[in-house]
Amino acid sequence: MNCDTAREALSARIDGEQEPVPAAAVDQHLATCSSCRAWHARAEGLRRTMLLAPAPAIPDLTDAILAELPAPRTAYSLLRVALGVVAVVQTALALTQLFGVDTGMGHEAMPFMMGHMSHESAAWNLAVGIGLLWATLHTRTAAAQLPMLTVFVGALATASVFDVIRGDVDATRLLTHVPVVVGVALLYLVRRTDDDNDEPKRRATAPGRHDTHADFVDEAAGTLLRREFGQQRPTGRHNVA
Repeated sequence: MNCDTAREALSARIDGEQEPVPAAAVDQHLATCSSCRAWHARAEGLRRTMLLAPAPAIPDLTDAILAELPAPRTAYSLLRVALGVVAVVQTALALTQLFGVDTGMGHEAMPFMMGHMSHESAAWNLAVGIGLLWATLHTRTAAAQLPMLTVFVGALATASVFDVIRGDVDATRLLTHVPVVVGVALLYLVRRTDDDNDEPKRRATAPGRHDTHADFVDEAAGTLLRREFGQQRPTGRHNVA
């Protein structure tokens, strides 16, 4: 085999193409011809030089990315803490009343407090009714009402059992609680149906929407990298010899 034929076959081998002559014959010639071995080494080095290039230097963008993040909302955090404190106080007040602790409604004041308690009950029932109506018109608010109304129905059911055992309430009064129990059950069904309808929308997240803090950081980093290096076209993938 002459050198020209061997080098043509080696060139095809380097490029991943079919060699024009048997590979064994080419390898035998390569083992005995130092000139072709040197040519083969130079050809492989040239191909590697064409395929491989140093990675571009990427600057440290940490400060720039952090600068793009929104400032901490201190006022918002304080409002949430204040709301949490009010929630704890309101819960403690309700628990003291459920366990019979005197909160200004002792036996001596009971005849005078009955009217006020009736007004409280009516105000609460009005709020529940408006809330259920609002959930009918705006189904996404059903989930927000469920924790409060579920606890209310559970506590009311427990207290009603003890009231019936003591003979403090009759069946007619208990029937007035049926609408709120049915309402809570319907809220669960409305929330579940609304979630099923919105599932495809949640999967196809709109551009620019940040579901998590990490999504916001990723988008900010991507924006800064494109600003620094421009929009890069994808490069082809080759097996390095």
